Order: sequence, then C-alpha cells, then structure tokens
Amino acid sequence: MAKVTFITETGESIIAEDAEDSLMEVALDNDVEGILGSCGGVCSCASCHVKVHPDWIEKVGPASEVEQDILDLEDEADGRSRLSCQIEVTAKLDGLVVEVAPL
Repeated sequence: MAKVTFITETGESIIAEDAEDSLMEVALDNDVEGILGSCGGVCSCASCHVKVHPDWIEKVGPASEVEQDILDLEDEADGRSRLSCQIEVTAKLDGLVVEVAPL
C-alpha cells in the first residue's frame, strides 16, 4: 500500500493513505475533483488525465502506445502526462505526487 498526493486544479492537496488499486480508482474513492473515470478505466478516454511530479516520472514509467494515442488527443498533455487508470499503485509508488490535469 502507498500514500498518494493528488493536487487539484485549484491547488488543493488530497492525500490518500493506504492506497492500493489503479490510481484512477484511488482518486475516485477519495473524491478527487477533476478525475471522472468516464470509461471505467479501460484507457479509452482521458477523463482521468494526471501529470506526474517530475521526481516520480521514472518510477511510474512511460505510457503504453495505446495510452499515448489517447493522450495525443489532449491539448494539455505533455511529457509528464499519464492516464491514472493505467497506473497501478503499489508500495514502490509510496509518496507519489500527481497533478490533476484540466478537464
């Protein structure tokens, strides 16, 4: 299990303790504003778009080709962008910090 910090568009920090699941599910369980998960976590929308803090990019790893195809359609996407439904929260991500991308 891990501790994850979500930073919302308004600058609010929401900390999820003992997180375990996809990052999207953790966000939904903690009512993180801006994470919708419209497709249910099957990597077919970008309503769970987050930007990984620079210190965590290597640990989280790169987007898959399918995920990158979805992100390529997002105006706000950049090199830190990931779909939270595609990030599995494990103990190795304890302390992870992500920013919720604008909708």
